Amino acid sequence: MAIRAPALEASHSLQTPPVAEATHDRPLKIALLGYRSNPFSGGQGVYIKYLSKALVDAGHSVDVISGEPYPQLDPRVRLVPLPGLNLFATPNHVTALKPSHFRSATDLFEYFSMLTGGFPEPFTFGRRLTRHFHRQRPNYDVVHDNQSLCYGLLDVVAMGYPLVATIHHPITRDRDIALANAKDAGERLLIRRWHSFLRMQSRVVKRLEHIVTVSRCSAADIGKAFAIRAERIHVVPNGIDLDDFSPMPGIRRDEMHLVSTASADAPLKGTQHLLRALAALAPQYPDLRLTLVGRPRQGGATAQLIETLGIGDRIDFRHQIGTDEIRSLYARATIAVVPSEYEGFGLPAAEAMACGVPVVAAAGGALPEVIGDAGIIVPIRDSAALARGIRLLIESPAERARFARLGLARINEHFNWRGAAIAMSHIYQQAIRNGTHNG
Repeated sequence: MAIRAPALEASHSLQTPPVAEATHDRPLKIALLGYRSNPFSGGQGVYIKYLSKALVDAGHSVDVISGEPYPQLDPRVRLVPLPGLNLFATPNHVTALKPSHFRSATDLFEYFSMLTGGFPEPFTFGRRLTRHFHRQRPNYDVVHDNQSLCYGLLDVVAMGYPLVATIHHPITRDRDIALANAKDAGERLLIRRWHSFLRMQSRVVKRLEHIVTVSRCSAADIGKAFAIRAERIHVVPNGIDLDDFSPMPGIRRDEMHLVSTASADAPLKGTQHLLRALAALAPQYPDLRLTLVGRPRQGGATAQLIETLGIGDRIDFRHQIGTDEIRSLYARATIAVVPSEYEGFGLPAAEAMACGVPVVAAAGGALPEVIGDAGIIVPIRDSAALARGIRLLIESPAERARFARLGLARINEHFNWRGAAIAMSHIYQQAIRNGTHNG
């Protein structure tokens, strides 16, 4: 059977430095950048929310400079908004243009680029960032970019600010998986157009001195994608906030209830494989149902597949829900499923483990590093293996309880934001020292 649990030692390098190492670092004024920081989907808003809070807890002062949508932040963290057009939030991109936009070359570029199938937000965020720094000359010890990798970062460095950049994973992987799943040449052309910002990111990354990522898998992939040396990349794993994600013993678990957090129409997230696994299990388990935290595009590939498989009555979609509701979903779930073809880290898996839910996951990217021997790992793009893993846990309450215990212990031991903040503090200090030496 194609189900395995990787050895625990495979992830030892993910551990963060001990607390005592932070005692020689001084408090810093930090600018944490996010070109978009959606608190409800994707990992970037999550990263900014929890890392900024952990840095403040560690004694630093943090401003988050972000485009829309804005993150949810601790009250001690100041938001500096750099609003763009936020075209994803508009009902119609075509009618989103306003007369005031004609006064800004950046706004016009963002509008027409999106209109022609591009994704301009990292680039236009960089232009607004450069303008903000030139006008305000803010007082920061270090600037930390969260994967915008925009040309504006080079301007910030040229102004004398030490800079650190987090790359969660190279978006080249998203592009390549999307291309492999494209239906025809026209769709491949649109995918390449959408990912045209990667040319900018590749040029910028090669000129950055301090790069951080969240897993060994991502470090290797970043090195290959951008042709940079592995020793330039620091690995600082994400943490899990155990106040927000923890077991809820007072809530009774449902029977036959799967939960998955995924961008429903992104091939990278593997939702299509989970849907096929659900369809295969349905005849044997008439009461089996799935809650998907995400929203499929009307008439998109996910909606069409659900209709083809005839499983629409078994699926409940939840969209833009907060941490409390996600935690409650995990508390009621029988099994959490993470079918991703690739993850730079795998926050949904780690959050589920922190909530005491047994996990079945595909071996996509860093997921085996995060899960270790505390869950069931199956090959990517294999709906039959995914179904076997789910069936194994459905049929064995004892195995569900064992994996739930292992998962919770693993998150508590290896993945916490306090450790991540300590590790980041050292990297900030190194960037500051190097900047001083270079000056």
